[in-house]
Amino acid sequence: MEGGNIRQWLNFLVCALLLLIAEASYVPITYLQNAVAKGAVCLDGSPPAYHFDRGSGTGINNWLVAFEGGGWCNNVTTCLSRKTNRLGSSKQMAKQIAFSGIMSNRQMFNPDFYNWNRIKVRYCDGSSFTGDVEEVNPVTKLHFRGARIFAAVMEDLLAKGMKNARNAIISGCSAGGLTSVLHCDRFRALLPRGARVKCLSDAGYFINARDVTGAYHIQQYFSQVVATHGSARNLPQSCTSRLSPKLCFFPQYLASHITTPIFFVNAAYDSWQIKNILAPGVADPEGHWHSCKLDINNCSPDQLDLMQGFRTEFLRALTVLGNSSYKGMFIDSCYAHCQTEMQETWLRSDSPELEKTTIAQAVADWFYERRTFHQIDCPYPCNPTCHNRVFGPEDDHQGKNVTSKGTSDASARKLNFSKLTNKAQWIELVCINGGINGLLLLTLGLMRGDIYMGPSSIL
Repeated sequence: MEGGNIRQWLNFLVCALLLLIAEASYVPITYLQNAVAKGAVCLDGSPPAYHFDRGSGTGINNWLVAFEGGGWCNNVTTCLSRKTNRLGSSKQMAKQIAFSGIMSNRQMFNPDFYNWNRIKVRYCDGSSFTGDVEEVNPVTKLHFRGARIFAAVMEDLLAKGMKNARNAIISGCSAGGLTSVLHCDRFRALLPRGARVKCLSDAGYFINARDVTGAYHIQQYFSQVVATHGSARNLPQSCTSRLSPKLCFFPQYLASHITTPIFFVNAAYDSWQIKNILAPGVADPEGHWHSCKLDINNCSPDQLDLMQGFRTEFLRALTVLGNSSYKGMFIDSCYAHCQTEMQETWLRSDSPELEKTTIAQAVADWFYERRTFHQIDCPYPCNPTCHNRVFGPEDDHQGKNVTSKGTSDASARKLNFSKLTNKAQWIELVCINGGINGLLLLTLGLMRGDIYMGPSSIL
């Protein structure tokens, strides 16, 4: 076994043991069994689900509803492939998941939202919760019911106290980030008129751009998603009344008409968009972009030029937002995808910054109207705080939310040795930093007395 693999396994084992010791706050799954009778079901007909960590103290009437990402399925074949995994069936979902970043319940890692009611809505419809086809094919038995899932989840949460919300956010990452855009005003309409309600889209600003061959591959792909799921009737009418429904899957064509305040967190070199919009496999059959898409450090000068051109187009698509304080943005120059639900990019000592401000600070300041935030980073590679992702080859294909296999040197450049006051905080920091760095942190904590492994500890 190679040294890197040994190190990876050691990291995994250490963190698994430490998380057991810390009794980490995993959040159990809730299945909406009563939604089945309403036809609000996953692709395979199983009930929708979410994870709910209740608020406390000053956050008891504050609600954060985050929608999971996971790409889309654009035809019967790709939707069928999801029936056997968590993106199409709640039967395949983990019974509990950990919350981090904006979902964390620890004040030091999430100071402004830690004690809110925090809900993670699982994604199993493949349409960013827009589909609604009554007929079920007797052969495939596929259910295209994403919009019904959205309605059923909202109804359930309102009954559980969200109807009394004083503050509320709808958010999500990737396809979930698009969900928060498409359903932003709909979410606002469900809540009390006097409540502060806003929307947050993380890596959900997908743009209608040409690929490296000059074709609009992503436009065709979204058109197929809309047609397969019958999404047109559930897309914002402010867009479909003006444009073809296939274009209304792109935030650039509807964001200016969203009346609810909304904040966009996005990388100008969004790794999913580079891999699937600028250089999708169909536009690069010989794989010239393969290495570049996995690690931006491998890109040739010509490829970087094309990526700079993509950034220019991305920023042009953002101009529809204008300078309104209602529409905030944190657009960094990292090669990344999804940054609000990962602790390392949400709030940590070396998290990405714009104007000396982390994503967590920017979002909170904007939400609580402490200040506006409308920042766009300088071009790559100007920002030394970036966490540029390095992906494994298995992550290089259409329609899948990629998973980080590592980060740039920026993430390991410095360690946070600030005093942490409880065991769970130390454990989380160990696993966030990973490997040797994490073990160094743990050792330091033990030496300084900041963490104490009691008699029940296996260490």
